[in-house]
Amino acid sequence: MKRSERMQRAAGAVIGAAVGDALGGPFEFGPPGAFSARFPIAGAGGEMCGGGGWDPGEATDDTQMAVLVAESLLERGGLDLPDIFARFQRWATAEPKDIGLQTEDVLTNGMPWDLAAAMHFQVNQRAAGNGSLMRASTSAVYFALAGRDVTMDAARRIAALSHGDRAAWEGAAIFHELIRVTLEDIDPLAALPDILTRVHPDHRGRYSAVLAPDWHPDQATEFNGAVWPCLGSAVWALRTTGSFEEAIRAAIDLGGDTDTVAAVVGGIAGAYYGLDAIPTDWSRPLHVPLPGFDGRVLAVADLLGLAHRLAR
Repeated sequence: MKRSERMQRAAGAVIGAAVGDALGGPFEFGPPGAFSARFPIAGAGGEMCGGGGWDPGEATDDTQMAVLVAESLLERGGLDLPDIFARFQRWATAEPKDIGLQTEDVLTNGMPWDLAAAMHFQVNQRAAGNGSLMRASTSAVYFALAGRDVTMDAARRIAALSHGDRAAWEGAAIFHELIRVTLEDIDPLAALPDILTRVHPDHRGRYSAVLAPDWHPDQATEFNGAVWPCLGSAVWALRTTGSFEEAIRAAIDLGGDTDTVAAVVGGIAGAYYGLDAIPTDWSRPLHVPLPGFDGRVLAVADLLGLAHRLAR
């Protein structure tokens, strides 16, 4: 595969995840079908509408945290877990518009980086939210060239900064590997059976169920704010549609945690279809505020530059 095509796919993953996040944010926790009810004609425009406290094109915590991970990886020259955690803490204490309850508790409980998530899990016994999956697009692009074992291990270690439940680690690891194979021009859906063999045995059955070809989000036993139905719903949206735009629409129309499901499928579909498949009406208004970082707001050109640096 040509280097230029790989760059297109890598940029598609980063921009696609951000687009899905910004499109889904205004519909979060709304009913199924709300996106298509408001925008019944695909491609008509106006979908990047804002609402629910979000400006048109404004990315939520999903993309904000993904950018923090990306900038740490690039500035530190690799995986520096204490640095990522410190950036997360700086962001969390600056009153972002949205932050997951579990993530907020872990980042503000005063514990050190290597104990905070584990202690939260020990106390609450629940930590399988999709908050580590939602931010994984940038790290997936960065580690893709390092191969399967390295990228899946990195995903688990970054996830463990905020989520003590191994189910969250495995979801991020599967996502990383889906991006890696897609950047290699391998069909991610065809690669799933092999990827699942690399999932921890305690969680393999759960993921095998939601990633099966005949699974439908209606069969989910938990809200899609949990990591495995979120990933399953995103893969379902990719599997049952034929374009980037259709995949995002299908994800948001599921309702529930719409920004994160759309961000996850946006990352995979962006890598699969490439940057050029993402409607410019959706990407042009993108902007990513970074609370706690001197008022910085990244535009789409900044995200593209980040994606190219990550892919190199």
